[in-house]
Amino acid sequence: MTSQQPDIAAVRNYLLDLQARLCAAVEGVEDGARFREDCWTRPGGGGGQTRVLSEGAVMEQAGINFSHVLGGQLPPSATAQRPELAGCAFQALGVSLVFHPRNPHVPTTHANVRLFVAERPDAASIWWFGGGFDLTPYYPVHEDVLHWHRTARAACADYAPDAYDRFKSACDRYFYLPHRAETRGVGGLFFDDLNEGGFERCFALLRQVGDHFWPAYAPILARRKDTPYGERERAFQLYRRGRYVEFNLVYDRGTLFGLQSGGRTESILMSLPPLARWTYDWHADPDSPEAVLTRDYLRPRDWLIEAGESA
Repeated sequence: MTSQQPDIAAVRNYLLDLQARLCAAVEGVEDGARFREDCWTRPGGGGGQTRVLSEGAVMEQAGINFSHVLGGQLPPSATAQRPELAGCAFQALGVSLVFHPRNPHVPTTHANVRLFVAERPDAASIWWFGGGFDLTPYYPVHEDVLHWHRTARAACADYAPDAYDRFKSACDRYFYLPHRAETRGVGGLFFDDLNEGGFERCFALLRQVGDHFWPAYAPILARRKDTPYGERERAFQLYRRGRYVEFNLVYDRGTLFGLQSGGRTESILMSLPPLARWTYDWHADPDSPEAVLTRDYLRPRDWLIEAGESA
């Protein structure tokens, strides 16, 4: 097998192992709560296994989904940026997760790693990797943001000298709500259509990103999960979760691809929080902790450069 040909079996094995390791890690910080596993098949081909932990002491809801789906024709969401692939059959496999912690001082987080293969009848398949991870705090702590981005930078270090800068900037652009004029959170990494350097090099990056997610998140979780909070903080958390819902339902390409390709709706929408709220024309009091979030954190910033570190 040449470096240009995707080893789908190797990617699948890695993704299943990653899902298992992350489930074990989350269960390790819970007080007895466990993931429910839901295996499913897709009428058009393939399937997956969705694992959801609900009503834990730490996680109000955590979902970690593995899927490997096949289809006879790419949906519009997949060809909008690549019109030359219209009509191609495809395989898509990946792990996607979203954690909605109970404590408002613990950020929500999302990660995704995936391989996409477009199959043409009279030519070689076209493949690419995508993925990344991002952090959505409600009451941000600067040292947590720096740790998150330092770990993101480390995940990219072996791929290319400028990889962190590129993927960090792409994350800021992608996880942005134009109708709110704010980023979804404090960013992280995002890459798509990645095949430069061949399969082995790109697969190595995918593994690095997948393997660095928990080291990026776990220390933040450990530091903040027992922070005292009251009704005010809980109300603000639910209000900000509404922004998360808006992004996922209006802008997220993964959600659109899953729904348009006939994926399993419950697994696609597992990213949504169990509770959220919307309040008409609400504004935080100036200089309140809630105002600090939108004023100082929900915009693209060069976090590590500002801290005097080379990105």
